Amino acid sequence: MKSLEGTVNFRDVGGLPLEGGGSIASRVLYRSDALSSLTPHGLETLAGSGIDVLVDFRTPAERQMAPDRLPAGTQLRTLELPLFEGAFTGAAQEEMQRANLAGDPAAAGRAVQAAIAQLPTLGQLYTGMLQDGVSVFAAVARVVAAGNGSAALLHCTAGKDRTGVAAALLLEAAGAERDGIVADYQLSERNLAGEWSDRMLGMIAGMGVPLNEEIITLVTRSPADAISAALDWVGANHGGAAGYLRAGGLSEAELVQLRQRLRRPAERP
Repeated sequence: MKSLEGTVNFRDVGGLPLEGGGSIASRVLYRSDALSSLTPHGLETLAGSGIDVLVDFRTPAERQMAPDRLPAGTQLRTLELPLFEGAFTGAAQEEMQRANLAGDPAAAGRAVQAAIAQLPTLGQLYTGMLQDGVSVFAAVARVVAAGNGSAALLHCTAGKDRTGVAAALLLEAAGAERDGIVADYQLSERNLAGEWSDRMLGMIAGMGVPLNEEIITLVTRSPADAISAALDWVGANHGGAAGYLRAGGLSEAELVQLRQRLRRPAERP
């Protein structure tokens, strides 16, 4: 499955090269932006995709504001694992909705400006996410490892930050090459460009928030140095993604199972 109608940042991470040969298995791990705008065709595609578990990193407020649209009559299970770090995009949408309901856009603008004043860089954001979310990321690895011939879909609001860090951890733990992990992360910027990014930036500007480079990067971009900084922090503090996930409670047996699920050996000549 290469696309999911109604999303803009959906993909299968399969095919990325492994260190020493082989590749990440296809049709096992997918990533996406929110599923709140799935079309009828998108719902039909999801129903027949083999995906049986959704991991949703959005906060309760984000989920309430834009509930996922899911196909009826399927066995899809949703695992809600909110990561509040990295939720700036969803928070901006939430403040806009509150402003519309209250008829006070100026108040929403002030709230977003106050949040912006405290925002870190993307690399710092990801490091904070890793420091606070180790048990969450281990739970994600556990549910992916436990799949039995089925697939998992990870998503947040944009599918860029929280989803991007989670995907990078799983891919590194499985042995994917760093260049491939970074390239997959960078795809989000291209996928979000255009209508999605314009809408988000327009919404923020409409609150009276100046669109400087920091804001544009936080909302719409996925620079290589951001995810590299996150993985470098994991390496420096835990010896790599496998050690990090163990620190969050993933057992050695579960780690082996995760690698078996995600790795496709190189074909013999």
